Amino acid sequence: MSTTLSSDDDYAGLLDRYDVFMFDCDGVLWQGDELIDGAVEVLAMLRRRKKQIVFVTNNATKSRKTYKKKFDHLGVEAHVDEIYGSAFASAVYISSVIKLPKDKKVFVIGMEGMEEELRDEGISYIGGTDPEDCTFEPLSLTEFKPDPAVGAVICGLDTHMTYRKLSKAFQYLTRNPGCHFLASNEDSTYPVAGGRLLGAGAISAPLRFALGKDPISIGKPATTMLDCIKAKIDFDPKRTIMIGDRLNTDILFGQNGGLATLLVLTGITSEADISGPNASPIVPDFVTRSIGDLRVLETLN
Repeated sequence: MSTTLSSDDDYAGLLDRYDVFMFDCDGVLWQGDELIDGAVEVLAMLRRRKKQIVFVTNNATKSRKTYKKKFDHLGVEAHVDEIYGSAFASAVYISSVIKLPKDKKVFVIGMEGMEEELRDEGISYIGGTDPEDCTFEPLSLTEFKPDPAVGAVICGLDTHMTYRKLSKAFQYLTRNPGCHFLASNEDSTYPVAGGRLLGAGAISAPLRFALGKDPISIGKPATTMLDCIKAKIDFDPKRTIMIGDRLNTDILFGQNGGLATLLVLTGITSEADISGPNASPIVPDFVTRSIGDLRVLETLN
């Protein structure tokens, strides 16, 4: 059963018990381009109290370097080495886990951020933002010459998705022997100011249906993301808390990694999702209305 934080002692207990605070971003720190009230103050307070901060996002549209610009634009202090996105984790997975040979390529359904992280890992790719693949011209199989070097297809969020990209991806996954089917994450939606939009999981769904199989998912809640963080940061899971707005990604990610979990209600998950007859079986350790509620800690010694 979750503990709903309400008293000063409840919030003070978080400071006593945890040294590392991992934050999801969309729905926790901001919605679209609008900051959650109090987010900046809470992060600054945690830094003053010498807590380690890590930002863990399934956003695969931006590289870590580009994502930092969003933090800067919104006035949120963040450093590149504190940011772990699913595009970065995907590139590391391809280079270090799959160990894709250097003469192989990745076909990308995704955006500039995915391409930048692949480049930084020394991985060759095609597709993505290539103008040829962003047109609405249908794919002619009689004219299409698949690149035999493609050894993986990675699907991330792609706001310029075309039937042509999906068709090429399907061809590679069915015609190139051993071609890996990967997804940066499986978020069905993501929160923005004014509501929700389709997430990366919705982008890979047509391929999943056509192929009759699921991709290997790299972002939250998979432990691949946490392994990526562990490779860079030495931390004790028992002294670490994951803060998120989504039960089946953020909270499950924390639970899979042996972390404590705090759910905020400013994003995807609502009160009805965690209480009542249709409540989710995924139960966070703690619940609070908003990250801004932690501002009460400013008044505590």
